[in-house]
Amino acid sequence: MPKLTINNMPVEVEEGTTILQAAKKIDINIPTLCYMQNFEPIGACRVCLVEVEGMRDPVASCSTPAAEGMKVHTNSRSARDARKMVVELLLSEHQGDCQLCDRNEDCELQRLARDLGIKLIRYEGEKSRRIFDESTPALVRDSAKCIGCRRCVTACNLVQGIGSLFPQGRGFKTYIGPAFANPLNSVTCVQCGQCAAICPVGAISEKDQIDDVWRALDDPSKFVIVQTAPAIRAALGECFDYKPGTLVTGKMVTALRKIGFDAVFDTNFTADLTIIEEGTELLTRLKKALVDKDKTVALPMFTSCSPGWINYAEVFFPDILPNISTCKSPQQMFGAVAKTYYAEKIGRKPEDIVVVSIMPCTAKKYEAQRPEMNSSGYQDVDIVLTTRELGRMIRQAGLDFDQLEDGVMDSPLGISSGAADIFGNTGGVMEAALRTVYEIVTGQDFPFPKLHVTPIAGLEGVKEASVKIETTVPEWAFLKGVEVKVAVAHGLSNAKKLIEKIKAGEASYHFIEVMCCPGGCIGGGGQPRQTNDEVRNARISALYHEDEGKKLRKSHLNPDIKKLYEEFLKKPLGEKSHQLLHTHYHAKDKV
Repeated sequence: MPKLTINNMPVEVEEGTTILQAAKKIDINIPTLCYMQNFEPIGACRVCLVEVEGMRDPVASCSTPAAEGMKVHTNSRSARDARKMVVELLLSEHQGDCQLCDRNEDCELQRLARDLGIKLIRYEGEKSRRIFDESTPALVRDSAKCIGCRRCVTACNLVQGIGSLFPQGRGFKTYIGPAFANPLNSVTCVQCGQCAAICPVGAISEKDQIDDVWRALDDPSKFVIVQTAPAIRAALGECFDYKPGTLVTGKMVTALRKIGFDAVFDTNFTADLTIIEEGTELLTRLKKALVDKDKTVALPMFTSCSPGWINYAEVFFPDILPNISTCKSPQQMFGAVAKTYYAEKIGRKPEDIVVVSIMPCTAKKYEAQRPEMNSSGYQDVDIVLTTRELGRMIRQAGLDFDQLEDGVMDSPLGISSGAADIFGNTGGVMEAALRTVYEIVTGQDFPFPKLHVTPIAGLEGVKEASVKIETTVPEWAFLKGVEVKVAVAHGLSNAKKLIEKIKAGEASYHFIEVMCCPGGCIGGGGQPRQTNDEVRNARISALYHEDEGKKLRKSHLNPDIKKLYEEFLKKPLGEKSHQLLHTHYHAKDKV
């Protein structure tokens, strides 16, 4: 346990702790650009330089271990001047276009320059070359804004295990991007947006579709409706300086209504619908395997809500595609239901209805454009905005978010259960499914305290649980005594570990939830920046709080879902359900 002083304040830390981590322990903030929580520091940006007595030059605090007797100064003239010079050099080659950049006032480099008192650029030199890449439906890259921090490289290679982005070249000519400076659509990219979520500047962002929404709202011939994903309500407030995890559901509804949407609905409604269809699909597969002894049944069954995960499976594990649920994601189910069932209810032609989604996920932009997603006869979801885009749109509309009153979602596609709320966090889809499936099969109340399956909660990369079925319901007697084993993975590198473990025969499950992004949708690529574990936990707590505050907490009890089946779908996995709510995915080449 080395003892040292930082700015004359004593601190004792565990062996191997860095100076940066030691400083955080006593609430001293040292600025960083390349540092990422939970990953080995690379010391690439040099912004975190500090002075250590006895050392000739300032050292990078993110990669320098704290040592016994060390005397560290984070704000000495030597440290300040060194840090300031590093940022000035970054600015000298950075083509920021701050006035027009979507990261203006949300840029870590800009904030650092302001905090360090930089008022002019002393080093005028050659600027980075600009490669502007908007080849994918979800992401836009501008190499001239890149500062070489390599956060995106860490996110793509270590968090997600994809490997689309790498540093190329040396020195000033270093380029971060796909091989040979090719566009992003020429390599394997799952569109998850973790690179955009972690980028400190405007080098990688979501493809902005705000103007598309305004055009639709300005067209009097269009009936424009909006759906909001579960994770949005726990993160949107951060765009307006609320603390992470502040629930702003009501203010969000009012803001959307004031922007001009004709109806404001909740993706949670079709999250409940997903549970009914997906739960029925799981039970159908189990019956075929256990009763019919059909060895061709694809088990374990994987969830299909996360489009980044689907993209990943199509490329890296095409052999498990039959194991993935045929259910569309809640976003796509909503679009299909809106342009059929809802269109009939309000007497509108589906071609005159524009469905806008507010999602925490950049991959949802890609998903909406998939050729499979047109079962209504038209593109089911027309436009997808991220949480960040909605924040910008609310500002464009001149709304004072803090002063908005709480509104209520419209019906019939706005009523949802608490189970749907927790779809936004890792483990939530699995818990929501278990609540419904257990009660359908046993006819008994779900046995977990507060309805929460605690073994699959939290931020551990891979989690597992089991539920023993004791039933007296004749239809499900074949499940009596069966211990249903489930697993949850979030972050694609964790999904890979889980799949490889199953393939090696080291684990066996019936049902598996995979979320593409760390923490699930609450840590999606389109959420307010910057997301770390503290922020993720705050957002997760908010969704559990939203769930616990509802009287209706189980998907199969949603009265409007029951009405949807009575009036339109008739039954889960029925003919109309298969047509509108289910799909199949296909193997893709790895580039």
